[in-house]
Amino acid sequence: MTQTLSAGSHAVPTSPPARSAGRGLTAGALVAGPLFLGAGIVQGLTRDGFDFGRHAISQLALGEAGWTQTVNFLIAGALLIAGAAGLRRVLGGGAGGTWGPALVGVFGASFWAAAAFPADAGAGFPVGAPEATVMSGHGSVHMLAGMVGYLSLCAAFVVLARPLAARGHRGWAVASRLVPVAVLAGFMASAVSVLAFTAGAGLGLVALTAVAARLAVVPADS
Repeated sequence: MTQTLSAGSHAVPTSPPARSAGRGLTAGALVAGPLFLGAGIVQGLTRDGFDFGRHAISQLALGEAGWTQTVNFLIAGALLIAGAAGLRRVLGGGAGGTWGPALVGVFGASFWAAAAFPADAGAGFPVGAPEATVMSGHGSVHMLAGMVGYLSLCAAFVVLARPLAARGHRGWAVASRLVPVAVLAGFMASAVSVLAFTAGAGLGLVALTAVAARLAVVPADS
């Protein structure tokens, strides 16, 4: 037995077993954001010298307890890549079914790159670090990975608006196109406030959870 999803003039059959397996994998995209942010907030509140108003969550990977945030990056990356594979199965090659999941996968891989190449110390964190930040090679790669990852996520939101609309979630489709604007605005404001950058990054993660849930869990036209 198959179910047919319409996307414009194209019909894409998806078998129930494949759809069920896809939903299981998509759970990775549902939990990655809340887990990563939750772990980061707990660390930020408990690490000596860390200030959300002055330091990026990435800097939690520095210092003696930095391994915790490194593991956080690795787990989030694995969950996001699994979620991307799940979305590909759920969408079944229909509207946005190729590029949307692929871009989410790139976003997940950027977390692994961020774990391998930690951010630079600065603004007095970790404790004893100078106020000024001196850009290193690994710090540059870390920033590049974050930029590529979040640009990919923003593009994914735009692409995934199509399957959202095709399933009748038109309000969510509009929101999916607007989220990148808010995320990029937060990043642009990072020159003034690190907290704005953190808020933009967090919004992207939370929005991905919501979009993935709509595509994988909520029935069409609901």
